Amino acid sequence: MRAGITGRVARVRTATARATVLPLLVRGGIGLAFLAALLVAWPVSLVLSRSVALLAVVAVYPALAPRGRGPTVAALTVVGGWILDTTWYDARIALWRVLAVATLLYAGHTLSALAAVLPYDAVVTADVVTAWLARAGAVVLGSAVLTVIALGLTAGLAGPAFVLASLVGLAAAVGLTLLLARLLRRA
Repeated sequence: MRAGITGRVARVRTATARATVLPLLVRGGIGLAFLAALLVAWPVSLVLSRSVALLAVVAVYPALAPRGRGPTVAALTVVGGWILDTTWYDARIALWRVLAVATLLYAGHTLSALAAVLPYDAVVTADVVTAWLARAGAVVLGSAVLTVIALGLTAGLAGPAFVLASLVGLAAAVGLTLLLARLLRRA
């Protein structure tokens, strides 16, 4: 057992000595994005208590293990906090919080994907990370605009029209998923 611990400590030392700046900044961005998402999603009374230390550990976990279960654990914790806040604590659902949680979750997720393929000792230019973040920003902006438009349309849709629109949207999502799955099998 002692040899296993000694081996892990030696690997951490080697990784720390070989690490470069941009991969470490990406991993720091993962931790910050998930921490901000947790702080926005969880109830204020829990965020201002000692529980914030546990939330910080959950936020840092994906930065340390972006290829593993870290991003999933952090995202599920954010969603769990949102559900807890809006159901148990009966918090009002505000548009800014919905957009903030969605944006921060996507940022943490996409940075985790980048960190998963970017070794800690990779020598990359800032253009790689900048282009990645620009694409993520475009996705976030497009999603936010579509969300606001969809929420504006829900006021006009009521009763059977809302049910029909929901079913059409669900059918489109299923159809797109099947199309993507078929295209992936061809590739």
